[in-house]
Amino acid sequence: MTPSGVLLMTYGSATTADGVAGYLRSVHQGREPSAGLVAEFERRYRLVRRSPLIDITLAQAGALQDHLDRRFGPGRFRVAAGMLHSEPGIEAAVDGLLRGGAREVLAITLAPQFSPLILAGYTRTLERIAGQRRLAIKMAGAWHREPALIASLSGRLRSELEAMPAELRATVPIVFTAHSLPLAVVERDPDYLSQLTDTAEAVAASLGLPPERWEFAYQSAGHSPEPWLKPDLVDLLPGLRAHGHRHVLIAPLQFVADHLEILYDLDIAAREQAEAQGLRYHRMAMPNASADFIGALADVVAREVAQPVAH
Repeated sequence: MTPSGVLLMTYGSATTADGVAGYLRSVHQGREPSAGLVAEFERRYRLVRRSPLIDITLAQAGALQDHLDRRFGPGRFRVAAGMLHSEPGIEAAVDGLLRGGAREVLAITLAPQFSPLILAGYTRTLERIAGQRRLAIKMAGAWHREPALIASLSGRLRSELEAMPAELRATVPIVFTAHSLPLAVVERDPDYLSQLTDTAEAVAASLGLPPERWEFAYQSAGHSPEPWLKPDLVDLLPGLRAHGHRHVLIAPLQFVADHLEILYDLDIAAREQAEAQGLRYHRMAMPNASADFIGALADVVAREVAQPVAH
Protein backbone atom coordinates (compact mmCIF):
# COMPACT_ATOMS: atom_id res chain seq x y z
CA MET A 1 0.00 0.00 0.00
CA THR A 2 1.27 3.46 -0.91
CA PRO A 3 0.70 5.71 2.11
CA SER A 4 -0.87 9.14 1.89
CA GLY A 5 1.16 11.90 3.48
CA VAL A 6 -0.31 14.27 6.04
CA LEU A 7 1.61 17.46 6.74
CA LEU A 8 0.76 19.58 9.78
CA MET A 9 1.98 23.14 9.30
CA THR A 10 2.37 26.04 11.65
CA TYR A 11 4.04 29.44 11.51
CA GLY A 12 6.97 28.41 13.65
CA SER A 13 8.70 30.16 16.50
CA ALA A 14 11.97 30.90 18.14
CA THR A 15 12.33 28.46 21.00
CA THR A 16 14.33 30.76 23.27
CA ALA A 17 15.54 34.36 23.20
CA ASP A 18 18.76 33.28 21.44
CA GLY A 19 16.82 32.35 18.32
CA VAL A 20 14.73 35.51 18.00
CA ALA A 21 16.83 37.38 15.44
CA GLY A 22 16.94 34.47 13.00
CA TYR A 23 13.23 33.78 13.38
CA LEU A 24 12.28 37.41 12.75
CA ARG A 25 14.62 37.52 9.76
CA SER A 26 12.68 34.63 8.23
CA VAL A 27 9.34 36.28 9.01
CA HIS A 28 10.60 39.42 7.25
CA GLN A 29 11.66 37.34 4.21
CA GLY A 30 15.38 37.79 4.78
CA ARG A 31 15.32 41.47 5.71
CA GLU A 32 17.06 42.42 8.92
CA PRO A 33 14.57 43.20 11.71
CA SER A 34 15.13 46.41 13.63
CA ALA A 35 17.24 46.22 16.76
CA GLY A 36 14.30 47.48 18.79
CA LEU A 37 11.99 44.73 17.53
CA VAL A 38 14.59 42.06 18.25
CA ALA A 39 15.15 43.42 21.76
CA GLU A 40 11.42 43.49 22.49
CA PHE A 41 10.89 39.91 21.39
CA GLU A 42 13.99 38.73 23.23
CA ARG A 43 12.50 40.32 26.37
CA ARG A 44 9.25 38.45 25.85
CA TYR A 45 10.94 35.12 25.25
CA ARG A 46 13.03 35.55 28.39
CA LEU A 47 9.86 36.13 30.39
CA VAL A 48 8.23 32.92 29.13
CA ARG A 49 11.65 31.18 29.22
CA ARG A 50 10.82 28.83 26.36
CA SER A 51 8.19 28.64 23.63
CA PRO A 52 6.83 25.09 23.44
CA LEU A 53 5.21 25.54 20.00
CA ILE A 54 7.62 23.38 18.01
CA ASP A 55 7.62 20.59 20.62
CA ILE A 56 3.82 20.65 20.77
CA THR A 57 3.46 20.62 16.96
CA LEU A 58 5.75 17.59 16.72
CA ALA A 59 3.76 15.93 19.50
CA GLN A 60 0.53 16.65 17.62
CA ALA A 61 1.99 14.98 14.52
CA GLY A 62 3.05 11.93 16.51
CA ALA A 63 -0.32 11.66 18.21
CA LEU A 64 -2.14 12.02 14.89
CA GLN A 65 0.02 9.25 13.39
CA ASP A 66 -0.97 6.95 16.26
CA HIS A 67 -4.65 7.88 15.93
CA LEU A 68 -4.73 7.33 12.16
CA ASP A 69 -2.91 3.99 12.55
CA ARG A 70 -5.59 2.82 14.99
CA ARG A 71 -8.46 4.19 12.92
CA PHE A 72 -7.37 3.20 9.40
CA GLY A 73 -4.67 0.62 10.00
CA PRO A 74 -0.87 0.97 10.00
CA GLY A 75 0.64 2.15 6.73
CA ARG A 76 -2.38 4.04 5.40
CA PHE A 77 -0.98 7.46 6.36
CA ARG A 78 2.38 9.03 7.11
CA VAL A 79 2.30 12.17 9.26
CA ALA A 80 4.94 14.88 9.59
CA ALA A 81 5.11 18.45 10.88
CA GLY A 82 6.78 21.46 9.28
CA MET A 83 7.17 25.12 10.24
CA LEU A 84 7.01 28.06 7.85
CA HIS A 85 9.64 30.15 9.66
CA SER A 86 11.66 27.76 11.82
CA GLU A 87 13.01 24.23 11.92
CA PRO A 88 11.96 21.59 11.12
CA GLY A 89 10.82 23.33 7.96
CA ILE A 90 8.01 22.41 5.61
CA GLU A 91 10.40 21.28 2.85
CA ALA A 92 12.25 18.89 5.16
CA ALA A 93 8.94 17.50 6.41
CA VAL A 94 7.72 16.84 2.87
CA ASP A 95 11.00 15.12 2.00
CA GLY A 96 10.53 12.90 5.04
CA LEU A 97 7.07 11.93 3.79
CA LEU A 98 8.54 11.11 0.37
CA ARG A 99 11.16 8.88 1.96
CA GLY A 100 8.33 7.15 3.78
CA GLY A 101 6.70 6.28 0.48
CA ALA A 102 4.06 8.99 0.15
CA ARG A 103 3.33 10.28 -3.35
CA GLU A 104 0.52 12.64 -2.43
CA VAL A 105 0.27 14.90 0.58
CA LEU A 106 -2.58 16.57 2.44
CA ALA A 107 -1.31 19.76 4.08
CA ILE A 108 -3.23 21.14 7.09
CA THR A 109 -2.49 24.50 8.67
CA LEU A 110 -2.88 24.34 12.43
CA ALA A 111 -5.32 27.23 12.51
CA PRO A 112 -8.92 26.16 11.87
CA GLN A 113 -9.92 29.26 9.92
CA PHE A 114 -8.71 29.40 6.30
CA SER A 115 -7.86 32.39 4.15
CA PRO A 116 -6.09 32.07 0.77
CA LEU A 117 -4.72 35.59 1.25
CA ILE A 118 -3.50 35.25 4.83
CA LEU A 119 -2.06 31.78 4.25
CA ALA A 120 -0.41 32.69 0.94
CA GLY A 121 3.07 32.05 2.36
CA TYR A 122 2.18 28.41 2.99
CA THR A 123 0.64 28.07 -0.47
CA ARG A 124 3.70 29.48 -2.24
CA THR A 125 5.98 27.15 -0.30
CA LEU A 126 3.88 24.10 -1.09
CA GLU A 127 3.56 24.99 -4.78
CA ARG A 128 7.33 25.34 -5.09
CA ILE A 129 7.96 22.02 -3.36
CA ALA A 130 5.30 20.21 -5.39
CA GLY A 131 6.76 21.50 -8.65
CA GLN A 132 10.34 20.60 -7.75
CA ARG A 133 9.46 17.09 -6.59
CA ARG A 134 6.62 16.28 -9.01
CA LEU A 135 4.42 15.64 -6.01
CA ALA A 136 0.66 16.07 -5.58
CA ILE A 137 -0.07 18.33 -2.60
CA LYS A 138 -3.54 19.34 -1.50
CA MET A 139 -4.07 22.08 1.07
CA ALA A 140 -6.99 21.45 3.41
CA GLY A 141 -9.60 24.16 3.61
CA ALA A 142 -11.24 25.64 6.69
CA TRP A 143 -12.14 23.30 9.54
CA HIS A 144 -13.42 25.98 11.91
CA ARG A 145 -16.79 24.26 12.41
CA GLU A 146 -15.53 20.68 12.54
CA PRO A 147 -17.81 19.10 15.17
CA ALA A 148 -14.95 17.45 17.06
CA LEU A 149 -13.05 20.76 17.14
CA ILE A 150 -16.07 22.57 18.59
CA ALA A 151 -16.46 19.79 21.14
CA SER A 152 -12.77 20.06 22.08
CA LEU A 153 -12.88 23.84 22.54
CA SER A 154 -16.23 23.70 24.34
CA GLY A 155 -14.93 21.04 26.71
CA ARG A 156 -11.96 23.18 27.67
CA LEU A 157 -14.10 26.22 28.27
CA ARG A 158 -16.57 24.15 30.28
CA SER A 159 -13.71 22.88 32.45
CA GLU A 160 -12.66 26.45 33.26
CA LEU A 161 -16.22 27.39 34.15
CA GLU A 162 -16.79 24.30 36.28
CA ALA A 163 -13.68 25.11 38.32
CA MET A 164 -15.32 28.38 39.41
CA PRO A 165 -17.81 28.88 42.24
CA ALA A 166 -21.41 28.54 41.02
CA GLU A 167 -22.23 32.25 41.19
CA LEU A 168 -19.11 33.25 39.25
CA ARG A 169 -19.65 30.44 36.75
CA ALA A 170 -23.05 31.89 35.90
CA THR A 171 -21.88 35.47 35.45
CA VAL A 172 -18.21 35.67 34.40
CA PRO A 173 -17.86 37.43 31.02
CA ILE A 174 -16.16 35.35 28.33
CA VAL A 175 -14.00 36.98 25.67
CA PHE A 176 -13.19 34.86 22.64
CA THR A 177 -9.98 36.00 20.94
CA ALA A 178 -8.07 35.61 17.70
CA HIS A 179 -4.83 37.09 16.38
CA SER A 180 -5.31 40.61 15.09
CA LEU A 181 -4.50 41.51 11.50
CA PRO A 182 -4.06 44.75 9.57
CA LEU A 183 -7.45 46.08 8.56
CA ALA A 184 -6.35 46.44 4.95
CA VAL A 185 -5.58 42.72 4.74
CA VAL A 186 -8.92 41.61 6.12
CA GLU A 187 -10.88 43.99 3.91
CA ARG A 188 -9.64 41.91 0.97
CA ASP A 189 -10.85 38.65 2.56
CA PRO A 190 -13.90 39.29 4.78
CA ASP A 191 -14.84 35.60 4.87
CA TYR A 192 -11.98 35.04 7.32
CA LEU A 193 -13.69 37.17 9.97
CA SER A 194 -16.94 35.32 9.36
CA GLN A 195 -15.16 32.05 10.08
CA LEU A 196 -13.87 33.40 13.39
CA THR A 197 -17.38 34.48 14.36
CA ASP A 198 -18.77 31.10 13.28
CA THR A 199 -16.38 29.30 15.63
CA ALA A 200 -17.24 31.58 18.55
CA GLU A 201 -20.96 31.18 17.96
CA ALA A 202 -20.67 27.40 17.70
CA VAL A 203 -18.73 27.13 20.98
CA ALA A 204 -21.14 29.49 22.74
CA ALA A 205 -24.14 27.53 21.45
CA SER A 206 -22.57 24.25 22.58
CA LEU A 207 -22.36 25.63 26.12
CA GLY A 208 -25.74 27.35 26.02
CA LEU A 209 -24.18 30.79 26.51
CA PRO A 210 -26.54 33.67 25.77
CA PRO A 211 -25.16 36.51 23.59
CA GLU A 212 -24.78 38.84 26.58
CA ARG A 213 -22.33 36.43 28.25
CA TRP A 214 -19.61 36.67 25.60
CA GLU A 215 -17.76 39.06 23.33
CA PHE A 216 -15.16 38.73 20.57
CA ALA A 217 -11.87 40.63 20.54
CA TYR A 218 -8.50 40.59 18.83
CA GLN A 219 -5.10 40.19 20.43
CA SER A 220 -1.41 40.42 19.58
CA ALA A 221 -1.62 43.33 17.12
CA GLY A 222 1.65 43.84 15.28
CA HIS A 223 4.34 46.49 15.48
CA SER A 224 3.31 48.60 12.49
CA PRO A 225 1.50 51.92 12.16
CA GLU A 226 -1.45 50.89 9.96
CA PRO A 227 -4.90 50.27 11.53
CA TRP A 228 -5.43 46.80 12.99
CA LEU A 229 -8.65 44.94 13.73
CA LYS A 230 -10.83 46.17 16.56
CA PRO A 231 -11.89 45.74 19.25
CA ASP A 232 -8.57 44.89 20.80
CA LEU A 233 -8.78 42.81 23.95
CA VAL A 234 -7.30 45.58 26.08
CA ASP A 235 -10.02 47.97 24.87
CA LEU A 236 -12.78 45.75 26.30
CA LEU A 237 -11.41 45.41 29.81
CA PRO A 238 -12.40 48.83 31.23
CA GLY A 239 -15.99 48.33 30.09
CA LEU A 240 -16.22 44.95 31.82
CA ARG A 241 -15.09 46.50 35.09
CA ALA A 242 -17.47 49.44 34.62
CA HIS A 243 -20.35 46.96 34.38
CA GLY A 244 -19.44 45.53 37.77
CA HIS A 245 -17.45 42.46 36.77
CA ARG A 246 -14.44 41.41 38.81
CA HIS A 247 -13.33 38.47 36.66
CA VAL A 248 -12.78 37.82 32.95
CA LEU A 249 -12.35 34.49 31.15
CA ILE A 250 -10.31 34.57 27.93
CA ALA A 251 -10.93 31.84 25.34
CA PRO A 252 -8.58 31.86 22.30
CA LEU A 253 -10.29 30.23 19.31
CA GLN A 254 -7.71 30.53 16.54
CA PHE A 255 -4.73 29.02 18.35
CA VAL A 256 -4.47 25.29 19.04
CA ALA A 257 -1.18 25.22 20.99
CA ASP A 258 0.65 27.16 23.66
CA HIS A 259 3.15 29.63 22.21
CA LEU A 260 4.32 33.23 22.67
CA GLU A 261 0.95 34.80 21.83
CA ILE A 262 -0.62 32.73 24.60
CA LEU A 263 2.13 32.62 27.19
CA TYR A 264 3.20 36.26 26.88
CA ASP A 265 0.49 38.25 25.09
CA LEU A 266 -2.26 36.74 27.23
CA ASP A 267 -0.80 35.18 30.36
CA ILE A 268 1.57 38.07 31.08
CA ALA A 269 0.49 41.22 29.19
CA ALA A 270 -3.29 40.70 29.20
CA ARG A 271 -3.22 39.48 32.79
CA GLU A 272 -1.42 42.67 33.85
CA GLN A 273 -3.89 44.79 31.88
CA ALA A 274 -6.85 42.98 33.42
CA GLU A 275 -5.48 43.31 36.94
CA ALA A 276 -4.84 47.02 36.35
CA GLN A 277 -8.60 47.35 35.74
CA GLY A 278 -9.46 45.37 38.88
CA LEU A 279 -10.28 42.17 37.01
CA ARG A 280 -9.04 38.69 37.88
CA TYR A 281 -7.73 36.92 34.77
CA HIS A 282 -8.71 33.39 33.74
CA ARG A 283 -7.84 31.59 30.50
CA MET A 284 -9.08 28.51 28.69
CA ALA A 285 -6.41 25.84 28.22
CA MET A 286 -5.11 25.16 24.71
CA PRO A 287 -5.84 21.83 22.98
CA ASN A 288 -2.15 21.03 22.34
CA ALA A 289 -1.84 17.27 21.73
CA SER A 290 -4.94 16.20 23.68
CA ALA A 291 -6.79 13.14 22.42
CA ASP A 292 -10.01 15.00 21.63
CA PHE A 293 -8.23 17.59 19.52
CA ILE A 294 -6.20 14.94 17.70
CA GLY A 295 -9.52 13.26 16.92
CA ALA A 296 -10.67 16.50 15.32
CA LEU A 297 -7.56 16.57 13.12
CA ALA A 298 -8.20 12.96 12.15
CA ASP A 299 -11.73 13.91 11.10
CA VAL A 300 -10.27 16.64 8.88
CA VAL A 301 -7.96 14.08 7.28
CA ALA A 302 -10.83 11.64 6.73
CA ARG A 303 -12.97 14.35 5.12
CA GLU A 304 -10.25 15.77 2.92
CA VAL A 305 -8.83 12.50 1.59
CA ALA A 306 -12.30 11.59 0.32
CA GLN A 307 -11.83 14.42 -2.19
CA PRO A 308 -9.37 14.17 -5.10
CA VAL A 309 -5.89 15.61 -4.78
CA ALA A 310 -4.97 18.16 -7.46
CA HIS A 311 -1.92 17.30 -9.58
